[in-house]
Amino acid sequence: MSTSPARAAAFDILLRIEQQDAYASELLHSSQYEKLSAADHGLATELVMGVLRWRLRLDEEIGRYTDKRLQKLDVEVLTALRLGAYQLSFLDRMPERAAVHESVELVKRARKRSAGPFTNAVLRKLASSSADSGIQQTKNASFDSPAELSRNLAHPLWLVDRWVREYGFARAREVCCYDQNAPETAVRLADPEVEKELKANGIDLAPGDLLASARRVQRGNVTRTGAFVEGRVVIQDEASQLVGLLVGSGKRILDCCAAPGGKTRILASQNPTANIVALELYPRRARLLRKLVPAKNVEVIQSDVCGFVTETSFDRILADVPCSGTGTLAHNPEIKWRLIAEDLADLQTRQLAILQSAMQYAAPGARLVFSTCSLEREECQVVVEKALAAGPSFRLLDGRLQLEQLRAQGELVWNDTNSLVSGPFVRTIPGVHPCDGFFVAILEKT
Repeated sequence: MSTSPARAAAFDILLRIEQQDAYASELLHSSQYEKLSAADHGLATELVMGVLRWRLRLDEEIGRYTDKRLQKLDVEVLTALRLGAYQLSFLDRMPERAAVHESVELVKRARKRSAGPFTNAVLRKLASSSADSGIQQTKNASFDSPAELSRNLAHPLWLVDRWVREYGFARAREVCCYDQNAPETAVRLADPEVEKELKANGIDLAPGDLLASARRVQRGNVTRTGAFVEGRVVIQDEASQLVGLLVGSGKRILDCCAAPGGKTRILASQNPTANIVALELYPRRARLLRKLVPAKNVEVIQSDVCGFVTETSFDRILADVPCSGTGTLAHNPEIKWRLIAEDLADLQTRQLAILQSAMQYAAPGARLVFSTCSLEREECQVVVEKALAAGPSFRLLDGRLQLEQLRAQGELVWNDTNSLVSGPFVRTIPGVHPCDGFFVAILEKT
């Protein structure tokens, strides 16, 4: 019995994530797997994302049935065990025999044939006691402490502790719960006519929860449509779309860290007559950016803003900086298992350098939007505070006023504006809001 295409694809993707620091969302939508049937692609996605979301709990369950330290297992064996454990613990309609047997076959396929009996034994024990497994008990558990929240909802304790201190226990729990479920797919359309075309192709859309111009996919796979392939519909979380809209209108716009291009695309559509410079350091990402944003008023330049040289000043600047991504764990659960607390200081140094470089190109009266998709204070408020302390010619604007302008324009449809602000900053929180966690500070050159 050979392994199914879906399980083989999931196994290969999980290995690449472990061994090459790749990202699941990019691999699942890469050309290598586009020939999978819709059903197989759906199952592969469920397996990959499920294993990544619940890895801590899966490892705990696997550890109950072996004396071997999981860290000592070959990565191929541990990956196959996690795939089998996820199917047995979370997928009620998955035949136990298939989950166990194909995990063993995956081990053999990876040339770890000697580990086949071990894999078979562990998964059979797990299957026979799945009714009283810790994962099954989790479904009805109450979470009364950060440690219980960490364990039962499969998040590193150091992250949970931080969120409890920053946001309170109730909100930390909402974040963790949100991260453990597949979020709705939010999209942005090039024009209203695309919606009719998608409908004709079996894609049902609903209005955005935050933004009037956003849509949410209710049924169908938008990535398999011609409109998606041609770039007329783009997958983009609503919080990310909000960041682009907060930049506003200008004549000369600088996008400092532009790839993959979703926000650049919004800048171009909102400012069709503006001169827009989009910077991207890496050649491959710069090429992808140019493909996604073909607008003629956008100039893509391969450069880091810290090394960018120009005599032009800009009246609108977006610095959507590289960050830990802790606000995007529902979409990128692998981040949970890569990030360590010590990374935050290094990220802050880079973010501050980008923001201070961007500030140099602001014309008098210009607005500069600084944003991250992080929930961590070091990457958000602290960066802004340090930049303002060193750059007294800037002042911080009240984000609430900018949100109210979007509401007056009919763009912002979220009713509770108060929940979208933290002091002068705009802040979305997964679970509190139906989107990724983003932080936005709006600075003005005085």
